[in-house]
Amino acid sequence: MTGFHALIGVEEAVRRVLEFVPVKSLEVECVSLEDSVGRVCGVDIVSPADVPEFDRAAVDGYAVRSRDVSGASATNPVRLVVVGTSFPGDDPSLLPEVAENTCVEIMTGGPVPKGADAVVMAEHCVRVGGYIDVLKQVHPYQNISRRGEDYRVGEVVVRKGTKLRPWHVAALASLNVTKVPVFRKLRVGVMSTGSELVEPGTKPRPGQTLNSSKPMLKALLAEHGCEALDYGTIGDDFNLIVSRIREALTNVDMLIVTGGTSVGERDLVPEAVNAAGEPGIIFHGVRMRPGKPTGVGVVDGKPVIMVSGMPVAALIGFTVFVKPLIERFYGAVGEPPCKLRARLSRRVTNLVGYRSYMRVKVVYEDGEYIVHPLMLTGSGLLSTLTKANAILVIPEDVEGYDEGEEVEVELLEKPVRGGTEKWQSYTTGLSH
Repeated sequence: MTGFHALIGVEEAVRRVLEFVPVKSLEVECVSLEDSVGRVCGVDIVSPADVPEFDRAAVDGYAVRSRDVSGASATNPVRLVVVGTSFPGDDPSLLPEVAENTCVEIMTGGPVPKGADAVVMAEHCVRVGGYIDVLKQVHPYQNISRRGEDYRVGEVVVRKGTKLRPWHVAALASLNVTKVPVFRKLRVGVMSTGSELVEPGTKPRPGQTLNSSKPMLKALLAEHGCEALDYGTIGDDFNLIVSRIREALTNVDMLIVTGGTSVGERDLVPEAVNAAGEPGIIFHGVRMRPGKPTGVGVVDGKPVIMVSGMPVAALIGFTVFVKPLIERFYGAVGEPPCKLRARLSRRVTNLVGYRSYMRVKVVYEDGEYIVHPLMLTGSGLLSTLTKANAILVIPEDVEGYDEGEEVEVELLEKPVRGGTEKWQSYTTGLSH
C-alpha cells in the first residue's frame, strides 16, 4: 500500500471528465406517447398548427361585438337579441354571424362566431326570453382564448434534450402526436469487485458481505433514464477483472465499477482499467469525503467510472461524476438541486482541502428549519442515507460551521416536522 500518487480537487476532476471523456450522440427511436414519460426528447418538436385553431370562449356567457355593449352597466343595460348557441365541438362555419345588437349564447370552449370579438360573462347578463340585458361592458377579445394562444404553427413545443414529464405529454397530445422521437436509453454496465461480496438472495458465510452498492447504482441509473446492465460481482482476480471490463465495454456506452478502487493490496481495478485498453486512467483519487478512491478512465473511447464499494461513497461518486456524463450523452440540461437554507443544531467540522458531503436531517421545528448532522464518515452505513433527507456540502476552504449557523443543504426528500422523533446523533469524525 503506497497511497494515492496524487489527489485532485472535485472541480478539477469534473473538468477532466467533461474534457477528456468522449461522448457520442445516441440514436433516436420513436415510442408511444404513453411510454415517453421520463425519456429524453431526441429532436425539437414543433407545432404543426395553431393551438387552439380557432378563437374560443374562456367563460360561459354571450359572444358579442364589444362596441355594442360599450358603457353597459346595471343602471344602463344594453339589450341584445340572442341568435344562436355555440357549444364546444361546434363547427365555427355553421354558427350564425353576430351582427349589430345581436349575440350568441356560448359555453366555455365553444368557438367564437364570426362578427363577435368578446364574451360577456353569464353572471353579467339577464336573460329575458330571446333577449339579454348586458349589465357590464367588455373590451375587445375579453374572455376569449385566441387562436394560437397556446402554440403558434412552427413554434418549438418540446426542445431536444428535454426530459419528458406528464405536462409535456399533455402538450404533445394537444398536437395530436402519438409517436414521440426520443434518444434510445443510455446503456450503462455495472460490475462489482471484491472476494468478500455476495449477491442479495445468497446467505453470506462468516466474513462475507451482501453487495448493496450495485443494486443501488442500478436503481439510480433507472431513475435517470438509463438501461442498467448487470455484469456481476467478481472476486479479486486481476485477469478476470480485465476480461470482464473488456466484455462489458463491447455492449455498453459507459461502465461503472464498484470496489477495488483504493490503494490496498487487493485494490486491482485502476491497474485493470489501464490494462483493458487505451488511454486508461485520467485521474484516480479525489479530495472529497466520502469517495476519495473515486477514479475515471477511458477504454477504447468509452468511460469507466470507478467508485468505492461503500454505498454512501458510491452514491456521492455517482452524483458528482456519473450524473453529469448521463446528461452529456442525452444532451440534456440537468435539473438543479432543490436547496434550502436552515440552521445547524450543532457544530460540524471539515478537513480543509477536501469537499465533504455530510448526510443531514432537516426538520421543521418551532417555526424554522433545523439541520441535524448525521455523519460525515462511515461511508458503509446505509442507515445514514435512509435517515437523512438532505446533503450538506462543505467546501474545501471551510473548516466547518458553528452551531446555530445558517447553511444551505440539498434536499433528497422533503423536510419533516419535529417534536415526535428522537434523533440519533452520530459522531462527525475526521477521516484522512
